[in-house]
Amino acid sequence: MKQIAKLFAVAFLGGMTTLFVTGSFSPEPASGPVGERHAPVIQLAGSPAVYGAAEAPDFVEAARVSLDAVVHVKTKSQPKQYYNPWSQFFGGERYYSQQQRAAGSGVIISGDGYIVTNNHVIDNAAEIEVTTNDNRTYQARLIGADPSTDLAVLKIEDQGLPSIILGDSDFLQVGEWVLAVGNPFNLTSTVTAGIVSAKARNINILGYDPSQDAFPLESFIQTDAAVNPGNSGGALVNSRGELVGINTAIASRTGSYSGYSFAIPVSIVQKVTADLLEYGKVQRAYIGVNIANLDAATVLENKLSVTEGVLVNGLIEGGAAEERGMKAGDIITAVEGRKIRNVTELQEQIGKHRPGDRIEVKVLRGSKSEKFDIVLRDRYGNTDIGKKAEFEKNTVFGGTFDFIGEKEKERLKIGNGVKISELTDGKLRKAGLKIGFVITHIDKQPVDSPEDVYLTLRSKEGGVLIEGVHADGTPDYFGLGL
Repeated sequence: MKQIAKLFAVAFLGGMTTLFVTGSFSPEPASGPVGERHAPVIQLAGSPAVYGAAEAPDFVEAARVSLDAVVHVKTKSQPKQYYNPWSQFFGGERYYSQQQRAAGSGVIISGDGYIVTNNHVIDNAAEIEVTTNDNRTYQARLIGADPSTDLAVLKIEDQGLPSIILGDSDFLQVGEWVLAVGNPFNLTSTVTAGIVSAKARNINILGYDPSQDAFPLESFIQTDAAVNPGNSGGALVNSRGELVGINTAIASRTGSYSGYSFAIPVSIVQKVTADLLEYGKVQRAYIGVNIANLDAATVLENKLSVTEGVLVNGLIEGGAAEERGMKAGDIITAVEGRKIRNVTELQEQIGKHRPGDRIEVKVLRGSKSEKFDIVLRDRYGNTDIGKKAEFEKNTVFGGTFDFIGEKEKERLKIGNGVKISELTDGKLRKAGLKIGFVITHIDKQPVDSPEDVYLTLRSKEGGVLIEGVHADGTPDYFGLGL
């Protein structure tokens, strides 16, 4: 009898163990015209959260405080117009592509309706619709966008909206719990959890194109929180529900989540958002150095005492770093007291500043540590920031224009024209025009000054034909939908 009781006890315990293991590892089911700008009231967090080794955060509270601040963003694209340059002889026909629809996520950063999302979510959008977590729908307008960081700011007209509290991504630690909040596969209000897998990741997804004024700034937070198409522009929050990043990309061979996702740090989000609201464009700062990561060969060859930092390969003539006495061969180890381990971290720290800002840069020169106070400049070497009113007055549809001289007219074999000197995100860029293109005619009317272009484009409706020549003299035509 005792033997039978023992066998029954062993069988019972074995069965309970099997149920526990199966339950723990069973797979889960498969789920994927700008008006006047006002500074939004943005909430900032206090000190970063600190947890003990065995302490887990409360995901319920983090989800509760962040869900209502994340919105569903839907867009409709403007059908592109195609012009036949010979169509003037055959009735001026225009051809249109089909309208496309897209969807993503966004984050309300202030109660008066300012929303941050990804630039790629709203790029080429003719209409932007925003739906809140409580199913209210709004038409949104684009305040500004920055392809170099893949960020954009939208505005909806309402007050008292639930907004998110901004955390501090600089204090975010590898291994810390985070939540991704968004609308994957049009499944609204979805929350997934993971940890910070790495920081300051550069995955080369933002294109470098000086002709389009695109100078990528990538310093992503890498996490293993599940992110899928539709999560773009949504929130990455810490365990207190504070925004620490904007979900942007996934590492995948299939197009869906397969292990890692990437978010733009809130430190960059704050800077870009503030610039777009205050100036209408991002005020990007440069230190004036050619740089490279340290590798084992460089450390060995130069007998360096450090293995982390950024090597200064050269300096831009007349740049900020050269002016203050930095030299090729210096190793940048810190900016404003924050340790710098690689190029991506340096770019992130510099990217938080504007031209004219003074920063402290710590370098290792030989065996000696030195500090330099450097005044940052823009890419043209200026320390002044253009005022928003001046910027808006001298630009139209994202383009800034300059006169061209008689010699350049002779070289290009044209009698009149206006050169595009700067190009930010806007209708001109979306139509395919580039910096350096010389506009000679708009709807067959000659233009000979920036004011001509400004007044002509501002007065048009529907669509226009822009004619001109590239820098090499090649003629070209562009259709611009207004």
